[in-house]
Amino acid sequence: MQQLRASAAPDVTLGRAGLAPPRQGGTQAPAGQGRGRGRARAASLPEKSVQSKLELKLEKRLLTASACTKAVEQGAKKQRKAEAGARKAAKQSSPAPRPAGADKDKHRGMQQTIMAYLETCLFLDKPEWAQQCLVFCYHSRKYRKLLCSKVYNILLHGWAKKGSLKQVSGVFFMLHNAGLKPTVESYAMALECMGRVSCKLAGPYPKLDFSVQELQELFQKQLDMEMASTVTIPSLNIIGSLSQCSVKAQKHVASLCSQWQQSLLQGLQESRQHHAKNMKKAGPKALYPYLCLLKDKEYVEIMLQTLMNLPPQGEMLAVVAKELGSKVYSKYMLQKKVCSQVLDKVQKVYKDYVHLLARDTKIGLIKPHPIFSHVVVDAAKAVLTFSTSQIPMLCPPIPWVSPSFGAYILSPTKLMRSTDGAVQHQILLDECPSATLHPVLDALNYLGNSPWKINQPVLDIVISIFNDKGSEKLDIPPPLSEAPKPSKQTSVRMGSPEGKAAMRQELAQCRKKTAEMYSLRMDALYMLSIANYLRDQVFWLPHNMDFRGRTYPCPPYLNHLRNDVARGILLFAKGKPLGPRGFDWLRIHLVNLTGLKKNKSLKDRLAYAKEIMEDILDSADHPLTGRKWWMGTDEPWQVLACCMEIARASRVPDPAAYISHFPIHQDGSCNGLQHYAALGRDLIGATSVNLMPCDEPQDVYTTVAKQVEELRQQDAEEGVHIAQLLEGFIKRKLVKQTVMTIVYGVTRYGSRLQMEKQLKDNDGFPEEFLWAASHYLVQKAFLILQQMFSRTREIQAWLTDSARLISQSGRTVEWVTPLGLPVVQPYHQIRRSSVSVAAGPTTPHAACRKPNTMKQKNAFPPNFIHSLDSTHMMLTALHCCRQGLTFVSVHDCYWTHACSVDIMNQMCREQFVELHSQPILQDLAQFMLQKYCTVNFWDAPSLSLMPSLAQLTPLPAGDLDLEKVKESTYFFS
Repeated sequence: MQQLRASAAPDVTLGRAGLAPPRQGGTQAPAGQGRGRGRARAASLPEKSVQSKLELKLEKRLLTASACTKAVEQGAKKQRKAEAGARKAAKQSSPAPRPAGADKDKHRGMQQTIMAYLETCLFLDKPEWAQQCLVFCYHSRKYRKLLCSKVYNILLHGWAKKGSLKQVSGVFFMLHNAGLKPTVESYAMALECMGRVSCKLAGPYPKLDFSVQELQELFQKQLDMEMASTVTIPSLNIIGSLSQCSVKAQKHVASLCSQWQQSLLQGLQESRQHHAKNMKKAGPKALYPYLCLLKDKEYVEIMLQTLMNLPPQGEMLAVVAKELGSKVYSKYMLQKKVCSQVLDKVQKVYKDYVHLLARDTKIGLIKPHPIFSHVVVDAAKAVLTFSTSQIPMLCPPIPWVSPSFGAYILSPTKLMRSTDGAVQHQILLDECPSATLHPVLDALNYLGNSPWKINQPVLDIVISIFNDKGSEKLDIPPPLSEAPKPSKQTSVRMGSPEGKAAMRQELAQCRKKTAEMYSLRMDALYMLSIANYLRDQVFWLPHNMDFRGRTYPCPPYLNHLRNDVARGILLFAKGKPLGPRGFDWLRIHLVNLTGLKKNKSLKDRLAYAKEIMEDILDSADHPLTGRKWWMGTDEPWQVLACCMEIARASRVPDPAAYISHFPIHQDGSCNGLQHYAALGRDLIGATSVNLMPCDEPQDVYTTVAKQVEELRQQDAEEGVHIAQLLEGFIKRKLVKQTVMTIVYGVTRYGSRLQMEKQLKDNDGFPEEFLWAASHYLVQKAFLILQQMFSRTREIQAWLTDSARLISQSGRTVEWVTPLGLPVVQPYHQIRRSSVSVAAGPTTPHAACRKPNTMKQKNAFPPNFIHSLDSTHMMLTALHCCRQGLTFVSVHDCYWTHACSVDIMNQMCREQFVELHSQPILQDLAQFMLQKYCTVNFWDAPSLSLMPSLAQLTPLPAGDLDLEKVKESTYFFS
């Protein structure tokens, strides 16, 4: 597992300086080892003639010293014999001890010889020779005892003068393994090295298509934006000139804001005076210091911004309070970084960084008054204001170098996302050695360094439909003017009790639908407004991760993890020629997006793309006035964008030379089950999820549907009524969700609800038999899945039982991913209690942190698999980085340029095999036994847990040959 982590880490590490020992894996020399190398090697000696002379001289002096020591010993023996005399008989059983002086002289002489050799090598400016000598003595039983801290310090001094921090780290590692403690001089040498260290690259760093000056200008632009803490952009709500009503409403809102600003300012000052008087009584819970962090005007601006963004239906007070606190905290952190001169340091470091990237180098509810809501709607806000952390960056992100520093320049960003009050993740990260996290941090940095741009033609079409009442079919939310209203017939029946009840029910449904439409509409408005603001700019998406290691872009509104609309308007900023196979991959990708040929081979998909070329070109040229073929596909906006790219490439003389910015996706085939099949070496399950080579892709959903249909036919022939009713209703879509969620530990009850919903959406099935039919289908589906994925179910049961025992002992489930990321499940039983706050409202308080056994055991299997798929993605990303590929991911869907799909596919398969060649389940079992079953007199839960957990051992592996995955075309396709 450690070899996997070592091989994953690239040779480039920016801004990291530490004395962490090198990773251990295989046979390694303790020094001369760079991070990212699986094994250390001795330093090379370019001048062999001089070296050999020095080696002979050293050997000669060692032999001379040894001969002298022997002579001294012989003389001492003779003297002892002469002096023994008459006591010889009594002394025969107890030989005379050797004089201490002889051993001391021998030890000192050989030690001086070694030190003289080392100093000579350093005088010749050949620390690598001294390194080889020290490594030789270190591994020799005879000479290792001669090495003291002074000897190591000589070599430390040599490497410190060179600024070679990796070699200094190796010497410290040898010093530690020899049982010696570093001296003050040792640490002085380390500090000297850190002062001299510069970012020396052991390999090529991926370049961006920008000059140093351009990157510095982008950095300054991003810095200015973050210093302002908010970004104001034009809103897409404004179309053409404003009406008189809107102008009047805007003036009214401006007048109200001016009045409220004075009132809020006065109220803030009075409140602060009140809290100042009660500060001593309140103790550490006093609010007064927090009311002094910012200027009064900044507090008032934050409150007004929050007020203007309140939805008409209101918002929970806890949500509003959290938003206010978050904005105050962001401004505070900005000022703190400026005052502590962190900003000056970041600016200095970033200037060096751009040379690597450049090409030339229910607790309460607050609700606005309905009249105010109408005025705000009529005012049609011309601008939208966002926090800088909600907007993509205008320069490459600050690289993650620790769990507390990275992403935005000034805006505070967490490395690991967590729920409110969850601190275990941060504690684990802080306790984790920095070198252990390097592969994970490098993967996040690589994902965030991919520049993006907006697909302007597609964005213009989306905006035109958005402003023209939207389209639910195309996933563009309609405006509130299209919200449902109570029917007139219901109003007529208001006189009767039944009519009143129906009216209330219909009104509630209308309010619920209106609230949903408002939320979706505003979300789309934010995304499209930001995209329109960035339409002519290049931008970056810094990444962080959740507690399982799954990565996410930090900007919430515009990123490639969102829906089809967002993905359709995003392009790689860096373009590459399609190359010899790129145009074929572009057309295959189009067919994949349509969802029309899922069970066909790549050759058949390419042939189909050629058949529908006329529809492709019509969609690209006349998207809103032509045949509109693209609108009937699974992912219409990505299909439209791909049609336009194919049309442009097909109209150039040589498509292979066409510069394409379009991302091509390769999606895992039911990726969760792929990991389970690989863990258990399950040949049958592996074949059904395309781990084995096949001429055509295996669709596990279709396979399960066919087998359920076969069982239904048998029961129907035997006269089972419900089986007869289900004739013609068992389709791929009916069982897909159940098969997909089996990897996430779905229960029979949950599966029954899933199938009941699918049957309910089918108008032809009788409603009175929904429960019986869904119950029947779940029994058949689980029977087939048990047969197809027997080892998957056994592994799930082992994981679930382990988590149950751990959580019942009062502890949360933890593990470490193969890349070294510590994981802890944040599920606890929280007893909610109302805690009064000086301002008046109440807030929930987590008074109990006992593990939630149900959630801990049910969530462990899916979370463990998610940690494996994130590890696979990071390994693929790091190796694509070494190849110079553009790579981003949507969990188990990998994106790259059309010209590099084949290389990415090779990396993807190789890293999957490398990952699952490790003893993952055995390592997990060993970790749990060490973590939870350590014998401790004071730890009663651990003692009682040991026998039960020790009995749960991983299952024996099956007969799947993992190497076959490298030959599977449809593993990711």
